[in-house]
Amino acid sequence: MKAAELDAVTLDAHGTLLRLRDPVPALLGALAERGVQRSAETVEAGFRVEAAHYGPRASEGHDEDSLARLQRECAGVFLDAVESDLDVDEFAPAYVGSLRFEVLPGVVKSLGRLHALGLALAVVANWDLSLQRLLVEAGIGDRFAIVIHAALKPAPDGILRALGELGVQPGRALHVGDDGADEEAARRAGAHFAWAPLPAVVSGLA
Repeated sequence: MKAAELDAVTLDAHGTLLRLRDPVPALLGALAERGVQRSAETVEAGFRVEAAHYGPRASEGHDEDSLARLQRECAGVFLDAVESDLDVDEFAPAYVGSLRFEVLPGVVKSLGRLHALGLALAVVANWDLSLQRLLVEAGIGDRFAIVIHAALKPAPDGILRALGELGVQPGRALHVGDDGADEEAARRAGAHFAWAPLPAVVSGLA
């Protein structure tokens, strides 16, 4: 596919634009500050339990109040998994603060190239309300005309909503993602699909 055949590109977030830095050192520190000593292996396992809990519930954090509830719930899941009786209300901000994201290699240059090609850009992700803030903190928040955080992929609704706001027909759009939910959402929306990494996709559009 060539850029001339497209008017817009929608992009998944985690695994396509951003990646999570290893949270274990920060989580170990947050626990230790509160007098709780655990092994790195225990903390990593606890984080994986929490991540599995968060995934299907990400869209529940759709406003500030519900986001705070979701973050508290997830912090509680982590504390239970590492067998700690710390106060979840006190620990939740530290837990969230331990989760830091960074832009994947080549993404900034690739986004610039897509802009140069005249393509409208949107993020369509299964995330919570914090996504817009995280994109800004990562230095790429201004690259996107629209950010849809609760896309509920593999449902096509998030992609269709983004394209509707952009005024782009699905057949003139490409969705880039890193898992099967992205591929299915694109197919059901009637958009084209390409697998991350983004730099490889962009090089193929020239």
